[in-house]
Amino acid sequence: MPTPTKGARLGGSPSHERIILANLATQLFEHGKIVTTEAKAKRLRPLAEKLITKAKRGDIHARRQVLTTVRDKGVVHVLFTEIAPTLTDRDGGYLRITKVGPRKGDNAPMAQVEILTETVEDGRKNRAKVAAPAPAARKSAERGGARKAAAPAAGGADEQVAPEAPVEETPAEELVTETNERDEATSAQEQPSDDVNAEEAASAETSTEGEQKA
Repeated sequence: MPTPTKGARLGGSPSHERIILANLATQLFEHGKIVTTEAKAKRLRPLAEKLITKAKRGDIHARRQVLTTVRDKGVVHVLFTEIAPTLTDRDGGYLRITKVGPRKGDNAPMAQVEILTETVEDGRKNRAKVAAPAPAARKSAERGGARKAAAPAAGGADEQVAPEAPVEETPAEELVTETNERDEATSAQEQPSDDVNAEEAASAETSTEGEQKA
């Protein structure tokens, strides 16, 4: 006798649970991805992966075994002819479960179940592209760093004081000549003129005559 599943069953009874999982598997193979509760997604994964493994065999017996669970012949044909050939290089892990947040109303945790139709090599390439930055992003980052480095350098150049112009040296002879000319001009200004001397002499004589008369 098989060991019963631990915990509560989906739908309350074993027969109801089998019907629910069969319907979920049918919708998954038809649309490629579905959104359901996390509990149903975790219970659906082992069943759907077993059906995909049988579909990869591709013989009549495997097709009849899948038809006992998935009753829609059109969906079984899609599973054998379109889905299974894309998963030949995978030994397992055909599904991906992604949490999408709680459901409005009852706040039940929801998850998205999808079939990994991409090959293993494509998946590795996509992960490598995501991990490595694009060349354009690298160039822009390098340009930004060069601009930031050039800006402080330009500011430092502006702050530098311009060199002073060289002072021309005057020969000693010219300095002596200029000094003599300045001294002569000063002495000429200080000496009184002849008219001033004559006026002073006349005023002195007048004052002397006045004193004698007195």
